[in-house]
Amino acid sequence: MKNSYTDLTYAELVAKRDELRKEALNLRMAKVLGHVENPLAVRTTRRKIARLNTLIHEYALGIRTKSN
Repeated sequence: MKNSYTDLTYAELVAKRDELRKEALNLRMAKVLGHVENPLAVRTTRRKIARLNTLIHEYALGIRTKSN
């Protein structure tokens, strides 16, 4: 995987997801205004958020433990 988030703790995953959500919002707004330098950044940011959501959900299901 390009960005491996498996070594992050639960709190770090949540913080990173919040950071990426803000970045995604800014990219969407810039795209509407027509000032996006890299249009693919919207897609890659959305996919990174999905990867983080998957890992966070694994903690909720008990697949991963908080100590990992």
